[in-house]
Amino acid sequence: VQLQACGGGLVQPGRSLRLSCAASGITVDSYDIAWFRQAPGKEREGVSCVSRRGGSTYYADPVEGRFTISKDNTKNTAYLQMNDLKPEDAGVYYCALREPSLVPFYSDIECEMVQYDSRASWGQGTQVTVSS
Repeated sequence: VQLQACGGGLVQPGRSLRLSCAASGITVDSYDIAWFRQAPGKEREGVSCVSRRGGSTYYADPVEGRFTISKDNTKNTAYLQMNDLKPEDAGVYYCALREPSLVPFYSDIECEMVQYDSRASWGQGTQVTVSS
């Protein structure tokens, strides 16, 4: 199983980036998808999670309305579209795929739990810097 995260970079505030998480040895469509980020000196936090069939989706309050989590099954890739980026969005972004859970992503609790779940597979992280 390998997850290759990419798409990060240096952008000015207000601009957009799309992060990709290409999977091999695993089928994106069969798993819950999660994106986390870690800013310098801070703990890793859940940004967005979506259940396998899209029945439940969570966005952290700071990114609600600006970020969109999605997947393309034909490319076996998950995405995080990030619009109107702010300096506080900077950090290393990680994707994770986890075996489907029966618990929907109602809130940050369910999304945060993905990082403690031994069934999750992780990408290597991609750096996002937002600065003028």
